[in-house]
Amino acid sequence: MTVTIDDIRAAASRIEGQVVKTPMNHSRTLSEIIGAQVWLKFENLQFTAAYKERGALNKLLQLTDAEKKRGVIAASAGNHAQAVAYHGARLGIPVTIVMPEPTPTIKVVHTEGHGANVVLHGKVFDDAYAHARQLEDEKGYVFVHPFDDEAVIAGQGTTAIEMLEAAPDLDTLVVPIGGGGLISGIATAAKAIKPDIEVVGVEAAMFPAMKDIIAGREPDCGGDTLAEGIAVKNPGQITRGIIAELVDRIDLVSEDAIEHAVALLVGIEKSVVEGAGAAGLAAMLDDPDKYRGKKVGTVLCGGNIDTHLLANVLVRELVRCGRIARLKIAAEDRPGALAAITKAFHECGVNIIETNHHRVFTALPAKDTLIEVECEARDEAAIEALVEKLEGYGFKVTRSPIV
Repeated sequence: MTVTIDDIRAAASRIEGQVVKTPMNHSRTLSEIIGAQVWLKFENLQFTAAYKERGALNKLLQLTDAEKKRGVIAASAGNHAQAVAYHGARLGIPVTIVMPEPTPTIKVVHTEGHGANVVLHGKVFDDAYAHARQLEDEKGYVFVHPFDDEAVIAGQGTTAIEMLEAAPDLDTLVVPIGGGGLISGIATAAKAIKPDIEVVGVEAAMFPAMKDIIAGREPDCGGDTLAEGIAVKNPGQITRGIIAELVDRIDLVSEDAIEHAVALLVGIEKSVVEGAGAAGLAAMLDDPDKYRGKKVGTVLCGGNIDTHLLANVLVRELVRCGRIARLKIAAEDRPGALAAITKAFHECGVNIIETNHHRVFTALPAKDTLIEVECEARDEAAIEALVEKLEGYGFKVTRSPIV
């Protein structure tokens, strides 16, 4: 293997005290939901809110004085950018980060805030990556790869050492896969410490690149996944070899499962986790039978999620669990119709959030109106009771699903 347990232990000593030794906690509520003992490694509590600091720092600390003076460069639109920028500034190493032009301004500002020189180039990550390699040649920078580098992989593997120190009886580790750096380091360390432990990789269903490659298929990737941190079309060469050797299987998770996991972590653990960071929990929620009765650990590998997007995820979760609904109520367009409808809402204890009348853009007769009501209740049973009462009053009611 290109990375060994000795490399990872050396990395742990090297970065000790310079990254957060994040909590590894047993989740009583999630354990009850899944039917397993579920342990969570809160890497979203790193200073830059992601595990990427471990690998980036281990790489930077091993540069020669001449390499440090030349400076480093990386291509990233996310957590790797902030990790390299932050620790580069701490160590006095000049850092250049190449980001795609559409990168959200907040990510650019955060990266620049850590002292990095940000270069915006190209429309997608591949464009930014190619430009970063070009600048590496032209300027003599040292390239810090986000995942396909032995020093980076060894740094990420320190996560597993901490997990097994906190919970040595774990049967299974469930780890998100993007480029493969995190799971390569974790699998290397975990299998060396506990050879019979099961290591499961998780990819977003829209980006099954590593699973396809390991199976000998051409990767079929694409789509706007919530787990953009693991939306990698071209995973590493080093990492795919390690994964093929040490990872027991790779599971795919749907967008619904990822959204559900993000929402549960906010509601149950009071912790903000990005889509990629919640992928391991999503896999357990998606197919709990695979984990029932086991002692399972997963890494909440990042917490950098846009606040507006997080708000959407949380509201959509309320819709899925029946707390929020949008009802379309067909009624005669006459005085008293709306009063009768609001009376039913009051009697059922359902709160009206918003209402809209549609008289023109509807297939109803000209004398009728379509009243669309967004409402909130204590549970789905209250909404069902409301629909039954409205229909008892003679109204025709349909409920809008999430499509």
